[in-house]
Formats: sequence, structure tokens, C-alpha cells
Amino acid sequence: MNRDTILITGAGGFIGGHLCEYLLQQGINTIGVDNINDYYDPSIKENTINRLSSYDEFEFFRTDIRNFEALDSIFGNHEIGTVVHLAAMAGVRSSIENPSVYTDVNVNGTHNVLQLSVTNGVRNFVFASSSSVYGERQEVPFREEDRTDSPLSPYAASKKAGELLAYSYHSLYDIPVSCLRFFTVYGPRGRPDMAPFIFIDRISRGIPIRQYGDGTSQRDYTYVSDIVQGIVGAIENPRSYDIYNLGNSNPAKLSDFIQIIEESVGKKAEIEVIGAQPGDVQKTYADVTRAKKYLGYEPKISLREGISRTVVWYNEEYES
Repeated sequence: MNRDTILITGAGGFIGGHLCEYLLQQGINTIGVDNINDYYDPSIKENTINRLSSYDEFEFFRTDIRNFEALDSIFGNHEIGTVVHLAAMAGVRSSIENPSVYTDVNVNGTHNVLQLSVTNGVRNFVFASSSSVYGERQEVPFREEDRTDSPLSPYAASKKAGELLAYSYHSLYDIPVSCLRFFTVYGPRGRPDMAPFIFIDRISRGIPIRQYGDGTSQRDYTYVSDIVQGIVGAIENPRSYDIYNLGNSNPAKLSDFIQIIEESVGKKAEIEVIGAQPGDVQKTYADVTRAKKYLGYEPKISLREGISRTVVWYNEEYES
């Protein structure tokens, strides 16, 4: 494992928390940055930071990636070898309602992190992109060389913009960049605004769930530990400028996804069917050949096993 000090933006988030925990367990000096915003209950991120702070190798700064001066101080006072830039405003539907903040955080904030990485001699930059950049595609699986110039939401557009910014900085300053396109990440401590958590929570409590569309839409659900291993692969294998899909490469229909949760929870769902949502695509499906070749990426957790693990966590967290 690369022993450089690693800076993680978005350290208090779902993926960031799991990644930091993994790195700290390897004894890696890890700097976390997060503004602990109120997109969802801030106490969830605060609990994550509190857990990470039990490690001597962890140092945390509560700041916003739009605050250039604060970031400049962090970079200037630490010898950082690798940056993993996870911080972002997330959520397709929310970005349609409030697009300006997505541009501000996901584009301007990313620019700040890139600029300071170059200025301070960072040797490896890993950027969290999204499968949403592919837009609506008929041909599957999605490959990194597919066209991505038709985003269906401001969120997707902001992630594509981040990839392009990262390329320009690589081209100008020769910093190695890995853009990782995540496919529907779920697992313990998952974001409470995403379907996996919402469905497990509501079915467990006997509250109706909303099914958008007729249940035939498909998602390539990817367990969080597999995503962490993909990120670690990018940390350990900086190359040039590369884009990698990180998914499970095994999409599931929404109706089957709900059924798997029902079986894991042990209750039937009460389903309210409503129309498909603007910005949503019909199907996501990752071709992970490139990540396997260059990052050693190999997703290990099936959807059924991942949901079972997440339900166990949920029961311990919320029903104890």
C-alpha cells in the first residue's frame, strides 16, 4: 500500500467514511476534509468523523472545498502525496431543483482541489465521477470510451465537467489522474436519501415505498467495500489520465431489487407506483474490464449478499 499521506475530501460521507476507515486500518496517515452540510442529517457524518478520530493517523478539517484559503492552509501545512476527491453535492433529483449549488460545489470546488494539488506537488489525483455521465444509453454494458456528452441532469453535467477539468490539469501539469465512475453504491452507513436505505427502512417499519416507473428499470448496484477496493487500486496504480468504471457489472431490475430486500427484511413491501422521475435513466451497467486490468478491481459482493449485510447493519443500528 502506498504510504504517502492521503487527503480525502468528503471524508464524512458514505464512501469517504468507509475509505478512510480502510486506510487507517492499514496505518496510512489520512487527512479528512468535509463541511458536514445538511443535505441529510449532519449527525450521520459527525458520527463517522468521531469514529475515524479514534485513530492516531487521522486528522480532520471541517471546511468547504469552495473555501480556497482554508484548503490552501491545509495543503500548505501537510506533505500530501495523494488526493482522493470525493466531496460533492450528490443526487440527480435535487440537482434539478437547485442546479446552481451543484455547479458551485462540483465544478468550482473541484477546480480548487485540483489547483492546490498541482501547486503543492501532489503526485496522484483520484476523482469520484458517476455512472450518470453516460446519460440514457441503449447499448450495454457502458464502456469508458462511450460518448458522454448528453447528461440528463445538472448533477451528471457537473461530474462530466469535473472529468474535463481533471484532464486539463493533467494535460497542463502532468499530474496522474484517475476518474472513477461509481455505479449505485450501497451498504452499511449508506446515504439515507438513496433507495437501498429508504427501502430497507420503510419495509422494516411497514411504511409504503415509492416505486418510480413499472419496475423494469435496472441499476448496477455496487457494494461499498468493492468500491473502496477500486479506489485503493487507483491510489496504488497512478498512470496517466484514465477513466474507470467501478460497478458490479450485474444490473438488477427494480422489482427484483425490492424482492431481495423483502426477503432479507422478512416483510412484504407496500408499494406505491408513481411515474418515472426526470433525470433518471432506464438502465446502468458497467463494463469493468479496464478497472480489472489496471487497478486489479474485482467486485466480490453479490446484490443478495450485500443487501443481507446492509439489513444486518440496519437492525443493529436502528432496532437495538
